[in-house]
Amino acid sequence: MPATFLSIHPKNPEPRKIQEVVKCLQEGGIVVYPTDTIYGMGCDIHNPRAVERLCKIKKVEPRKNNFSIICADLSHISEYANISDNTFKIMKKALPGAYTFVLKASSKLPKILHTNKKTIGIRIPDHNIPLEIVRQLENPIITTSIKNLDDIVEYPTYPEDIYKMLKHEVDIVIDGGAGQHTPSTILDCTEDEPTLIRLGLGDVSWLGLE
Repeated sequence: MPATFLSIHPKNPEPRKIQEVVKCLQEGGIVVYPTDTIYGMGCDIHNPRAVERLCKIKKVEPRKNNFSIICADLSHISEYANISDNTFKIMKKALPGAYTFVLKASSKLPKILHTNKKTIGIRIPDHNIPLEIVRQLENPIITTSIKNLDDIVEYPTYPEDIYKMLKHEVDIVIDGGAGQHTPSTILDCTEDEPTLIRLGLGDVSWLGLE
């Protein structure tokens, strides 16, 4: 059975539709959703079978995953990662926004997401759809990028194109409008001072890291 193509208002997500997505995630579903950067694909981090299924779609081993998670707010993040005072101040200024913060994972992070590095990427995107999903699910969701099969445009921006690519592998593709071509800026905050890993949409001039 092909995936559901579900249009959700990006600014004012319809509660009934968000609940449909949450129910799918609670049942182990894989969902494609918009963010403030590129479209993401993911599942409930507390469902090991869903995580394993996501790894098969991405063709990676669970222990070698490079996934990040979407949290609802800073207090949510502190459950799954260790944050220094300096990093907390930076995150408070930057989030919600187009940044991924790489942090030391806490013991509460599900074991299936623990890599050899024992770190986790954290996102709080400036987009109401994923934030409402996480709030109602009451768990973080995994976010991993969706890449085109060709080398011309790395990330697909139109949900209709993503649906054609993944309709037989995922359960819901959310149409929240066109996405961006550029992913998030990645900052390594495993030490007290941040290090720039990848420059994306998030501005780092205020951190002096360019």
